[in-house]
Amino acid sequence: MRKIFNDIYAGKTVLITGHTGFKGSWLSIWLKSMGASVIGYALPPATVPNMFEATEIGKHLINIEGDVRDTQHLEQVMANYEPDMVFHLAAQPIVRLSYEFPHLNYETNIMGTVNLLEAVRKTDSVRVCTVITSDKCYENKEWPYAYRENDPLGGYDPYSASKACAELVVGSYQKSFFNPDEYNQHKTALSSVRAGNVIGGGDWGPDRIVPDCIRALAKNNQITVRNPNAIRPWQHVLEPLSGYLWLTALMWNQGSTYSSAWNFGPSNFDNLTVGQLVDKIVKYWGSGTWQNASAQNGKQVHEANYLKLDCTKSQNLLGWSPVYRIDEAIETTLDWYRTYYASNENIFDLTLAQIQTYVKKAQEIGLSWAGKGDSNDSKR
Repeated sequence: MRKIFNDIYAGKTVLITGHTGFKGSWLSIWLKSMGASVIGYALPPATVPNMFEATEIGKHLINIEGDVRDTQHLEQVMANYEPDMVFHLAAQPIVRLSYEFPHLNYETNIMGTVNLLEAVRKTDSVRVCTVITSDKCYENKEWPYAYRENDPLGGYDPYSASKACAELVVGSYQKSFFNPDEYNQHKTALSSVRAGNVIGGGDWGPDRIVPDCIRALAKNNQITVRNPNAIRPWQHVLEPLSGYLWLTALMWNQGSTYSSAWNFGPSNFDNLTVGQLVDKIVKYWGSGTWQNASAQNGKQVHEANYLKLDCTKSQNLLGWSPVYRIDEAIETTLDWYRTYYASNENIFDLTLAQIQTYVKKAQEIGLSWAGKGDSNDSKR
């Protein structure tokens, strides 16, 4: 595992905000498997059960309970541990909750990003910072075209608007404090990354279709589907994480070249409606039914109906592309949940095995990040 991503992560100190979340837990496990020392900064897990506790990843890293809105605490943690790299995942991630708690949503997603970047700016050890936002950051025109990194930012709902604002914050810091043209002076590379709708074992978040399906299927209940005709770019969680890790590894060596915004999404064939996704989940689970609830419970909050990502830039300039097609992503996801509910198998080992299987397939199809690579790891 240490020979992937040009062997950059072995021995590095990596700080992750939001490590107790679904994606943060997967990222933490992958980094630990490559020999990184992981510092996690986050609030306690938001659901029961959750990926963080199911895998017991907290035993393998430095777990710090903290809020990205707490500027002083975040800066103190950064100063104490002097990370080489930072992945910023901490956020309010749910569209519907952003309507219920808009102030919390904006404060966390915008000012939390500002606080993180200020902490990076004040910590000399940090060479690379990767800020994870969302595909919802684009001004959604409900058109059939996939969004590119240079398309306009915007947002109808508070969540999408906050992610667009976070992107503007990152862009401002790139120009003002971490300008690629002045890299030899500040020695810090900063990028933002935008992923599609991720699925994978260990997600029990509210108002997410796969967790909704799993909760219903585990209890033999009918699945309730809010918006079956909405089209989304579905991908297994390891797909964007491989992109984040590869981009960060490249920035470590050539920050001025790769400091920008990047999309990581599925192939065009895997942009399915919610209803199509649920049909596949029921098929692979082996049982279950679902009902269309779009006309129930009165007026629904606004959510985009059509969303796709254009990942040409990542494919051409990073050599990154998806490893799994949607059926493999669903089957891998359901295998994780089925094992979790059916046995006492070590879930950390199960998760690590799924990472290893993903890496092996990436090597078989010849992706750059998955090879043995050449470690040109020069210290600052």
